[in-house]
Amino acid sequence: MEVFKNYLNKLNYFAIIDLVVIILAAVAVLWFFKRRNNLKMALFVAVYVCTYIGISIATALTDASLLFITSEILRWGGIILIFCIIITYQQDIKSSITRFARWHDSKDSYDYGNSEDDLRQAVDEIVKGCQSLSKNDTGALIVITPSVVPSHLLETGTALNAKISDGLLQCIFNTKAPLHDGAIIVKENVILAAGCFLPLSQREDISKELGTRHRAAIGITEESDVLAIVVSEETGIISTVRHGEIKRYMTPEKLSDEIEKAFGIKYNRLKNKKR
Repeated sequence: MEVFKNYLNKLNYFAIIDLVVIILAAVAVLWFFKRRNNLKMALFVAVYVCTYIGISIATALTDASLLFITSEILRWGGIILIFCIIITYQQDIKSSITRFARWHDSKDSYDYGNSEDDLRQAVDEIVKGCQSLSKNDTGALIVITPSVVPSHLLETGTALNAKISDGLLQCIFNTKAPLHDGAIIVKENVILAAGCFLPLSQREDISKELGTRHRAAIGITEESDVLAIVVSEETGIISTVRHGEIKRYMTPEKLSDEIEKAFGIKYNRLKNKKR
């Protein structure tokens, strides 16, 4: 008890603030690596931070520079570690910052001009189309955007501005069609463009079973607040991707639910109930 009192007396406010900042930064880094299933790196960071905090406490208790060299090595090593993490995971950091910047107005972006019946009909057509493509083992990539459409995506494809339907989806993604390799961009119940090329994710933790379409779906959802739907050409499995997180083996019910969320149907219903 006496040792603890001495420790508190010797600690100043600046040291406490320093420790709090270190702990908060460590929590953020641990959460970052946990989201990417990199547990080894998360464990390494946890051990490093605990060691640094322990050395700092020991230095404060002894009131001497007995561990000056060790603390300096850990301090400069931490700076180097931060730079290495930024360089290695720059794409992931960029996507995290983008999602954080758009978090405040994410709900407001789902206010569409079409009626709920129009959107539900579009949901049904997309689900039917995905099911038909899945049965025929035809690959497809569908990107459903909020009210703001990333202009750089539309420029890579061919403008359509056509009402979405099961038949049109099958025509576009037919292997003999000229636009089947790219993605289609959907806003409300309209296909804005087809044959669009998307940025591929650079993440290393993506399963090797997933092909280029899945990497493209993950890549665009890391950059933009969109929903990507992927139909595998090899297995016919339907997957959805949001915020870089992939959900596989989508049933018609689950797929319909994900598209409704992207269209804002459920959100609008809850908002009207609150009113």
